[in-house]
Amino acid sequence: MSGAGTDLQRVLGAFLPEYLDGHTLHPRQGQVCAHVRDCRTAALGGVVQACERCEYQSPPRFHSCRDRHCPKCQGRASAQWGEGQRERLLPVSYYHLVFTLPDALNPWVQLCPRVLYAQLFESVWATLSAFAADPRRLGGELGATAVLHTWGRTLTQHVHLHCLIPGGVLSAAGEWRPAKGTYLFPVRALSRRFRGHFVAGLRARQRAGELERLDPEAVDAMLDALMAVDWVVYAKPCLGHTEQLVAYLARYTHRTALTDQRLIGIEGERVGLRYTDHRDGERKALWLEGTELIRRFLLHVLPKGLMRIRHYGLLANRCRAERLRQIRDAIAREEDAANEAMSPSDAPHCDAHTLAPDTVRCPRCLIGWLCVHVIAPMPRLEGG
Repeated sequence: MSGAGTDLQRVLGAFLPEYLDGHTLHPRQGQVCAHVRDCRTAALGGVVQACERCEYQSPPRFHSCRDRHCPKCQGRASAQWGEGQRERLLPVSYYHLVFTLPDALNPWVQLCPRVLYAQLFESVWATLSAFAADPRRLGGELGATAVLHTWGRTLTQHVHLHCLIPGGVLSAAGEWRPAKGTYLFPVRALSRRFRGHFVAGLRARQRAGELERLDPEAVDAMLDALMAVDWVVYAKPCLGHTEQLVAYLARYTHRTALTDQRLIGIEGERVGLRYTDHRDGERKALWLEGTELIRRFLLHVLPKGLMRIRHYGLLANRCRAERLRQIRDAIAREEDAANEAMSPSDAPHCDAHTLAPDTVRCPRCLIGWLCVHVIAPMPRLEGG
């Protein structure tokens, strides 16, 4: 086969029979493979347009499978989700946090995916909400949008939760309290709290019989070992690229990481995969056996009905519209009060040309806006 026009559907058609010779598919994996294989083919039916006066008939347009694992589907749903998120962005700084499960838990994720994913969401939000409610930190209600990713850049299993968080909390009195610096919460403290809550939650689920597919002694030994290692939590302010982050998350809200555009082609028994190396930022090619690519793809098949996008706190569906209105009103009141208290001579010397595209407040006074000022180059001496 040549490399031109390769897609996941062709890869499955070429290598799935060989893969099934040595592997047994879980019923959910078999269902996903069938959906991808039949998407936009005669197997799902379709429509044709025919003229009532002549013999003209248009080419058939076959139905799509609408499976979230299919690279050909859910593009419109992803775009609509991203547009909705952009419309709800607040005029505040945002933070991007990522909570990652240790690789040692990957076999458990395959055996008990619903339990592990549920505990991941629960532990991440419990950690964030506890830090936000602490009066020594922000002392209020936080909001977060969490999106589950299960893959690394080369389709290896890498379970992590992306969180997009407005930089502040809403107090019980209805006041907006912005984050006090360029970070939301200390990363090491977040990591330890997250680790402790996750391990304690799994122990409770084991006692409740939710991990019946795992050996109890092995569970205890693994959890003891995990408490002795550091867990990875990434945190960074979204200065100037909040909408770009929303666009990135939107690409994978209703689909997985393997898009047809990433497939280079099929050469013999191998399939080429494009990826970006995070170490140097360069685009590279990885050639895998066709059966290995299918194995990696199947690692990311989610249980049916699992919600991989969840909104918490201020952004929860049941109260989001009211909370966003309260926050915007509170910010407007603070700005009006600050403008009234500021004399003309105290006004910042910023205009539309010096304000950053995603302007943030001063981390010290929490009132002024950070402006961009151009630094002129030093004069050069003639003659060397």
